[in-house]
Amino acid sequence: MPSRIASAPSVIAQRLEVFRQKIQQKAADGYLVTNRVDQYYLTGFDGEDGGTLILPDAVYLLTDGRFAEEAQIQAPWAKAVIRTGSLAEAVAKVARRHRLDRIGLDPAHTTLASQTALRKACRGIRLVAMPGLIGPMREVKDAGEIAAITRAAEVAEAAFQHVIKRIRLGMTEKQLAAELLYQMLRRGASGSSFPIIVAEGAASSLPHARAGDRKIRAGSAVLIDWGAVVDHYCSDLTRVIFIRKIPPRFRRMYQHVLAAQQAGIEAVRPGAAFKKVDAQARGVLKRGGMAKAFSHGLGHGIGLDIHEAPRLSSKAEGVLKAGMVVTVEPGVYFPGLGGVRIEDDVLVTEDGRRVLTHLPKDLDQMIV
Repeated sequence: MPSRIASAPSVIAQRLEVFRQKIQQKAADGYLVTNRVDQYYLTGFDGEDGGTLILPDAVYLLTDGRFAEEAQIQAPWAKAVIRTGSLAEAVAKVARRHRLDRIGLDPAHTTLASQTALRKACRGIRLVAMPGLIGPMREVKDAGEIAAITRAAEVAEAAFQHVIKRIRLGMTEKQLAAELLYQMLRRGASGSSFPIIVAEGAASSLPHARAGDRKIRAGSAVLIDWGAVVDHYCSDLTRVIFIRKIPPRFRRMYQHVLAAQQAGIEAVRPGAAFKKVDAQARGVLKRGGMAKAFSHGLGHGIGLDIHEAPRLSSKAEGVLKAGMVVTVEPGVYFPGLGGVRIEDDVLVTEDGRRVLTHLPKDLDQMIV
């Protein structure tokens, strides 16, 4: 292996070794990575332009002049190709230099237009769809990834605790969301994991409600779904707070959702089937007469993406493995009334699970 690869950080070198084995098993002599998150995972380079061509004995970062210095700083062990033409032309140039015959790519992350351009530029070179090679690698997190997700959770929680102490009547959903984002940035986040959801009253029946101009009122139930990005990794939490008092119909909803979440968390362990973890929580809501109001899966993986494999749902196939980090977020939604969702981030350990998020969630603790 050339020295530039040997000098890559050990975590990156290990990932590349595993990935190269996958490429070899597919009888490819190169693989083009076009998804920015996958590119970061395999190289440490997070530039917004270009792609990465991974060969058996080299890694090429194909980008433009805006990211030349960034590529040198973040991945000096790789070969940066600063293109002046299209990405397809840059790929073709490297491929012909190395006499590549068969290049793999993930069609899920390569547009039809990009594939057409690649095939035109790379005439005589076979471009082969090879989906699902990197995603499974990212499912199980290493110690550094777990530490980053933990920090992201800590930042999100600290910001939330600051903001809810300063909620005032008449504040809009947008204002609350903006303040929460600001407090996460102050504490070291590079951004929010996704557009922050703040849904007051009846708007909370929308699982992915958008923060708007609805005002926080006494007696309001307010659903807040948020997360921080720290060192490229995401956290994801949801809490429902009650302004001064708990609306009577929300009390029963909340109690059932909390019990369902606790059942789901307790089911998380190595070897547990995704669908069975979902079933444990769903069963609690069914016994409470609320199963039909639970309209989504129990949870999803988090990491470099806010939604990534694995999925915890009634149709998901597979089992949990130590090192996976998943959300557990049952919810019930009643149009015209509102909804309740409670969400925490859970690490699958060798002998069970460790909840990475620690905000209060007992019903009477949620009155502000």
